[in-house]
Amino acid sequence: MKQFGTFIWNTIYTLVVLAVLALALLFVGTKVSLLGYEVKVVQSGSMEPAILTGSLVVITNAAEYMLGDVVTYGEDSRTNVPVTHRIVEKEGAGARATFITKGDANEEVDPVPVQPRDIIGKVAFTLPYLGYLIEFARTKLGFALLIGIPALFIILDEFANIVWEIRKYRARVRYFKERQARMRAERSSASPNNRNRAI
Repeated sequence: MKQFGTFIWNTIYTLVVLAVLALALLFVGTKVSLLGYEVKVVQSGSMEPAILTGSLVVITNAAEYMLGDVVTYGEDSRTNVPVTHRIVEKEGAGARATFITKGDANEEVDPVPVQPRDIIGKVAFTLPYLGYLIEFARTKLGFALLIGIPALFIILDEFANIVWEIRKYRARVRYFKERQARMRAERSSASPNNRNRAI
């Protein structure tokens, strides 16, 4: 029963660690590029049903963008949110090429053609609804609940494990020292000199 309880605890602990690490990576990925990938939160329903509101889109640079590709473009700042739409038409060629984009749920194409330099990347895959979690994690309360407190729990647990291992090590060292002392005492009492004295 104790082993089963330990197994359950270790499983829960591992899942918590993996969840915190995954959330932290996704959170950082919304700020900087990680291994050539960036993460953006979809804040409108213009691409539904392909991409739901509140989804995360994982995007990466492409050597060339084709018709049908879903791309994220535009400025990404505190006041501006990039757009994730599908390329429906290409105008021109080479360095002068521009793209006409459109949200799947929109009736009209986007009013301004997209320059290649404005494209952040092509959508590699989406993670439905996780964007809500990332947006909550961006708040002070959300960061504390989703990342701060779990990370502190993991740190304290690891510290407790280190202290426990140090205590076990010291106990083993003390045990072996006491054992060696007893063995020396036993050898000393069993030596011929001691037996002669006893006679």
